[in-house]
Parts: sequence; structure tokens; C-alpha cells
Amino acid sequence: MIDTSQFLADLDRLRQIGTYRTGVHRPTFSPEDMESRRWLVAAMEAVGLEAQIDGIGNVFGRHRGPGPHLLAGSHLETQNQAGWLDGVLGVVAALALARAGLPVDVCAYADEEGHWGDFLGSRSLVGALDEAALDAARNRHDGRPLHEALREVGLAGRERLRLDPGRYKGAFELHIEQGTQLERAGMRIGVVTGIVGIRQWRITITGQQDHTGGTTMAERRDAGLTAVRLLAAVDQEFPGVCAERSVWTTGRILLEPNAPQIIPGRAEITFSFRDLSPEVMDRMEDCLRRVVQESNRRERCPAVLEPIGHTLPSPCDPAMRAALREAAAELCPGAWAEMPSGAIHDSQILARVMPVAMLFVPSIGGISHHWTEDTKREDLALGLEVLAGGARRFLAG
Repeated sequence: MIDTSQFLADLDRLRQIGTYRTGVHRPTFSPEDMESRRWLVAAMEAVGLEAQIDGIGNVFGRHRGPGPHLLAGSHLETQNQAGWLDGVLGVVAALALARAGLPVDVCAYADEEGHWGDFLGSRSLVGALDEAALDAARNRHDGRPLHEALREVGLAGRERLRLDPGRYKGAFELHIEQGTQLERAGMRIGVVTGIVGIRQWRITITGQQDHTGGTTMAERRDAGLTAVRLLAAVDQEFPGVCAERSVWTTGRILLEPNAPQIIPGRAEITFSFRDLSPEVMDRMEDCLRRVVQESNRRERCPAVLEPIGHTLPSPCDPAMRAALREAAAELCPGAWAEMPSGAIHDSQILARVMPVAMLFVPSIGGISHHWTEDTKREDLALGLEVLAGGARRFLAG
């Protein structure tokens, strides 16, 4: 039987490690993060798993019995001053599956939140993280080398684990939605159809740094104003080419020299868009290129568009989705829906080597990556029960 009481108690215990207001501050390899990893090792051993922390920080609990096996988990670290459920929910749910006797390997994938890089833990597990990438990895906040952090927390020199895809029938991940779709529709469970792809860009605009008072408007080459007009044009044109769940974001604008009395001579924009369909993202990319081309025709400050990241969409496995749908229909008839994941997750990396599926529970107010992030306890428990029901069905199929 699934022990929902112990599941909720484990969530509450981890909430106390790195508490920040009603959320958690537990960045990767911080003392609080390492405390949570050691707690998980002990909890894994208590339910009979063979547990270890590998050389990149993955916490892995291996089922000792015969297969077929499932892999389940998520991540333990958090964004800064963030929520108590993002990632942790999937780890504790996987632990609950193992406690219930299912043939599940449990993993907390290191640094999903990207304090040191992009999906370092899951990329390492699938063989997509080489030594050169490790050497180059730096903390995004203070620039410290990853190798220095690994030495400080006692992980330097440890072996990095590699998954054997042949061991697993598939990988499951339970997660909060991090959006409002379920809550607005009055639904309690979301069976994920797939994880969106992301295309990320750097747009560099070159103007002329000059004096704000002495330079007439006719003479100016203001990179900041060109950046604003270009982004406004993107926002105007994208609705004509996107799909219903497409999103786009200007994550950062850097102006140089970024001083009140100086006309910006350079602007650097980090821009991205997401969708589940490669065809839709192709249309959005074509539109972005046209907008930049038109900006360069009209403006005094030229813009250069450079791709800096391209993540493919990852459809969830049809058989795993069907098992989750059947479990949801039994446990909460009429209160579940299928939906894409607008956020990216470790499951997207695991999908390179094995079938994956995800399950969502509602986020109150859609809030995540903030200390007010929350989900009703009854929805957390239901999510675990649907996950277990789906896992059992898939194993038996």
C-alpha cells in the first residue's frame, strides 16, 4: 500500500532544511543542499535501496530485487528563496513507490535548477556531460568553478554514475504544474503529453555611446531604444505565427555602459521561445529573423541574432501516458486532463535513452520559483496515488 502519511511527513521534513519564510533556499552544493542529500541517502537505505551520492551530486537508490525496473525521481535543490515542492515532490514520491515495494530505482538528479550548468546530474547519467564541460562549469551567481565546489563538499574524485537503459522499462516524474491551467479548469491531475522545446537567442545591438545632453536626437544611435522597438515588434508579430501554448520571454537586457547620463552604445538581449511542436518553433524562428532584418533596415543601430541554445521537445511515452490516464480516471474521474509541460525537467534529458512520462498536480495561483509556491495536501496525496497506480499498470502491461 502507498503510505501517503509518510510521504507528506517526508515532504515536511525536507521543507525544514533551508527554510526561507514559507519556502526553501537550498541552492546546489550549499550546506543545506548537502544536508538534504544525506537525509535522502538515509531514507533510501531505510526502505531497502542501495544508496549513494555520485561524483556530480546525484543521489541514487538502486532496487535490490528483480525487474522489470522503473526509474523515478526529480531534484532536491531549489532556486534562490524559492518553493518547497519544485523537484522535491518527485523525489519523495519516488521514495514512496520504493517503500510500497515497487521495483523502482530512485534518483535525485543534481543541479536541475542550473546553479552550475544545465541539467548536470541527468546529463551525466546519460553520458552527455564530458570532462571539458565539467572544467568549464561555473556558478552562475559568483563565477566559482564547479570543481572547487565538488572538492568542498567531498565529492571530488568520486565516480559519476551512468544509467543502463536496458535496466528500465521507463522513467516517471511527479511534479507541480508551475502554472494555472489545472487550477483554472478545476482539475486535480495533469497527465503530461510532452515537454516543450526551447530555442534561446542572443541579440546584440550596436549603437554609439555618447552624452545625453549634448547629442541631439537627430544624431543619436541609441542601442537601448532600438532594443525596445525590436522587442515590441516581436511581441506584435509572434501571435500571428505561434500556437495556443507558445510562450516567449525576454529574460535579460544588458545596456552598456548602463549609466543614467550616457546614451547606451550597446544592448545585449537574451530571448527565448518554447513550444511542443518543432513546426511551430520553426515559424517563430522565421518570424524572429524577419523582425531583426526589418529592424536593421529601419534603425541606425544594427542588430545581430545569434542562437545560443536549442532543446528539442520530448513527447511522453504513449504506453506510460495511457497507464497514468487509466489511474487518473479511476482515482479522480472527471478531474484530470492531458496537457503539455511548459517548463523543462530532467525527464527531457532521460528521454534521450529511455521512455519517460510526467504527472502534474496543481500549483496554487500557478506560483513557482518563489517562496509562496504551494499545493493542497490532498492534491499532493492524490498525485502520489495516481503515480503509483500508473506505475503498477505500466509494469503489468
